Amino acid sequence: MFARMIDDFKESTGTALRLTSLAAAAAFALLVTTSFLCAALFMFMLQHYGPVEACLAGAGVFFLVTVIAAVCYKVRQNQIRARAEQAAREAARESARSAKSAASSMLADPMLLAAGLQVVRAIGLKKLIPILAIGGVALGFMMSRGASATGDEAEAEAPAE
Repeated sequence: MFARMIDDFKESTGTALRLTSLAAAAAFALLVTTSFLCAALFMFMLQHYGPVEACLAGAGVFFLVTVIAAVCYKVRQNQIRARAEQAAREAARESARSAKSAASSMLADPMLLAAGLQVVRAIGLKKLIPILAIGGVALGFMMSRGASATGDEAEAEAPAE
């Protein structure tokens, strides 16, 4: 089992290394190609318009490339931020769902019921009824506050028409 996992890891690592080497070779070839194109543009501009115009044209090309790269970077950064916010919202919803299901499953747990019966026997039913009443009222207030908070969040997430 471990030998197969190690072989798979070696194979995937080798494949990733070969792909990275190919990408590096392609990037180097693109750099050389771009360099020759820039040199050709510079020579053309130098012959037809002069040295100042040739330098300004080269600077303009590289400035345009820089602006395009900066715009792509900002767009990608905004996409990543939006995905992170969406994942956080989904995680919050899922944790709220799991908390509700955990609360309902705790009440169905036989160990918890047995512990509750032992507490009733130890304290006594007459002393326990007022404590349970106060606890029920407090639980009701907490549940109503939780329901109104989730309702406010749902209203805030709904798009305005």
